[in-house]
Amino acid sequence: MRVKTKRAGRLVLLLASTALAPIWGMQSAIAADTTPAAPATPDSAANEGLMEIVVTAQKRSENLQNVPISLQALGTATLEQHQVQSFDDYAKQLPSVSFQSFGPGQSQLFFRGISSGGDGLPFGALPTSGFYLDEIPVTTIGSLLDVHIYDVARVEALSGPQGTLYGASSLSGTLRIITNKPDTSKFSAGYDVQGTRFDKGSLGGTIEGFVNIPLSDRAAVRIVGFDEHDGGYIDNTYHQRTYQSPHTLDDGTVVNSPITVDNSKFVKKNFNDVDTYGGRVALGIDLDDDWTVTPQVIAQHQRSNGSFLYDPKAGDLQVHDYAPERNIDKWYQAALTVEGKVWDWDVLYSGGYMQRSIDTHADYSYYTVAYDAYPNYGYFTNSMGKQIDPTQYYYGHQDLTKQSHELRFSSPSTNRWRVTAGLFYQEQTNQFQANYYAPGYGSSQQGSPVYEDDIFLTNVHIVDRDYAVFSQASYDILPSVTLTGGVRGFIADNTLTGFSGFASDAAKAGCVTPFPSLNSCSYLNKKFSDSGETHKLNVTWQIDPDRMVYATYSTGYRPGGNNRRAAVEPYGSDTLDNYELGWKTSWFDQKLRFNGAVYYEEWNNLQYALVALNSGSVTNIYNAGDARVYGVETDITWAVTRSLTLSASGAFNDARLATDFCAIGANSNPDCASGIIAAPKGTRLPVQPRIKFNTTARYEFLLGEVDSFVQGSVNHQTSTRSFLGTTANDLVGDSPGFTTVDISMGGKIGNTSAEFYVQNLFDERGGLTRNTFSAPEISGQYARIYPTKPRLFGVKFGQKF
Repeated sequence: MRVKTKRAGRLVLLLASTALAPIWGMQSAIAADTTPAAPATPDSAANEGLMEIVVTAQKRSENLQNVPISLQALGTATLEQHQVQSFDDYAKQLPSVSFQSFGPGQSQLFFRGISSGGDGLPFGALPTSGFYLDEIPVTTIGSLLDVHIYDVARVEALSGPQGTLYGASSLSGTLRIITNKPDTSKFSAGYDVQGTRFDKGSLGGTIEGFVNIPLSDRAAVRIVGFDEHDGGYIDNTYHQRTYQSPHTLDDGTVVNSPITVDNSKFVKKNFNDVDTYGGRVALGIDLDDDWTVTPQVIAQHQRSNGSFLYDPKAGDLQVHDYAPERNIDKWYQAALTVEGKVWDWDVLYSGGYMQRSIDTHADYSYYTVAYDAYPNYGYFTNSMGKQIDPTQYYYGHQDLTKQSHELRFSSPSTNRWRVTAGLFYQEQTNQFQANYYAPGYGSSQQGSPVYEDDIFLTNVHIVDRDYAVFSQASYDILPSVTLTGGVRGFIADNTLTGFSGFASDAAKAGCVTPFPSLNSCSYLNKKFSDSGETHKLNVTWQIDPDRMVYATYSTGYRPGGNNRRAAVEPYGSDTLDNYELGWKTSWFDQKLRFNGAVYYEEWNNLQYALVALNSGSVTNIYNAGDARVYGVETDITWAVTRSLTLSASGAFNDARLATDFCAIGANSNPDCASGIIAAPKGTRLPVQPRIKFNTTARYEFLLGEVDSFVQGSVNHQTSTRSFLGTTANDLVGDSPGFTTVDISMGGKIGNTSAEFYVQNLFDERGGLTRNTFSAPEISGQYARIYPTKPRLFGVKFGQKF
């Protein structure tokens, strides 16, 4: 009841603020003595050609068509037209982007197939792709922030290495979410309310609102709030299992004492619902005509229940889970941006601090089932000698902090010689605790009350620090030919302290559970440092004002780090070399826009997460050799008539190993001399489909006094490999290709709009990724599928003032 009361309070507050918006708007309008502009007709943009898209991918505001990098931008209109609210929603609109996921807030992002399939560990390697909120990096170890998308100016996807201006973890690309900023020129506000229902699931709904208030002619505040409930669509159905493998006692006696358990108290329909709420406040202050200060705070709380992967053996959109499951992801970011001029140079400081806390409770019973085949492994007895239920559960807690500071200088954009240079510092900490436990194990003859019910545990503290200096310069060799070069020098430090292993080994390391402090456990105390540089060289030919071609060589870098097993050596950094030819073109008086790129990439010393058979069940990061990618990506938008617009984007990526991936040797490190190969040269890299594309047709027309529209979209991707290793992938299998269709229709009168939409019209059960909660070699036969969401019906109503 308390949860419902909190939700009602949030809804009342949000509704009240948006209800006051029209009144506040009238007062602001009277005070400013302004007259609102007449609304544009639905096809006014088509009359004048396609709208210009302004991006800041190169750390300065530019027309997308003038930026010589492969970049796709989803503007406000596109985000709204496709009902984008979360990462899954916009990822399907970005063909060069792929991901693997365990659910909301538990996704890992990849560009152009640069994925080894083993990322996403909360204590593992840094991501291959960077993630930014405005000017601030929010890339974190483990999983991507699932930022709620509302009042967002655009999502920018920068494909390929971005190491010169963006640094570490922009190895394969960078994703940026650019929010709308405070506007001193006018008052504005709006709200949107929508209701949804999964055809094979439950109800959901969202309320969102924003208000922009000029405080004076030099200051404004922008406030955004949202509260979203997503219905569930996966059922936890009844199941009964028996653990029955024989066990040999110390005296040689063989005991066969099956124990039967069921999940009846956890059975529930549509149990994977999600609640997300939060908001942001930004204050824009023009100190004078040259200097602006923008502090901003963003916060979000997300609770997802149940499992978002289904078990095909249990049935369509069904699982057999034996524990309550939830993931609570809370984070906030405080950021400060200062922009100004020194002489005629632009100066920008951007700094941010983020805290993120993730609590995860998960079913781990399939691990118990898999190991039931090993005598004695799951045979636990109480003080009376009676066998106890060996079913295991998982609890994980992760506390992340991240602070970053960048100072950047840019010469005037009109100069023949243009320079952007700066300094960067970043520190991120990761306190991670994981408990794999069986209730009652602590009081069993095999366990110890010191470690409660833990069988396996992890408590590690990781600190990553990055220092960088960068510079990028452009020179107009001719009025139509520009040469650009860039370099970024860096130093990266990584430290890891704590313990990871079986609870019975923790005592040998002098550890106590729960650990009162990091210093109480010195089993691991590792340090790793690296340094180097990344480069960029680009030649651009502006054929005419509407057509441009470019050639780029660029490099990317991801730092190495420490493994949490003492005997395993640190893993080294991996690098990416990118060779790219691209074009940006507009035709027929800006009615047709056609952009694209062809590229070849070499991924060197790629990092890969693996549970080696002799690793004591601990996942370690290894360098698995080299890979290469041949690819093409394009996007096209065509205003066919005053009413009809067609758009499409697609990517082809042939990503494969360029060398053999050697097996892990007896010393727990890669051993190529043994001749045993984990994956041979030519093996496809996992997660990224060879082909991914989407197309959209939108028709706008006047129906009486209503500016109306109908829209249809098709999204398609081919099959994907699940794991890099041959054995693991054979056990889990590939994810087949699939096609989904979305439709919508609606209209607008004045400042009021309404629409009806259906996502996944034909209820295609596409498998985005396949995962196991433990090593595929152990639990591969129990792999689960992360599906496209089933058919979803939605109605949306909104007003803007």
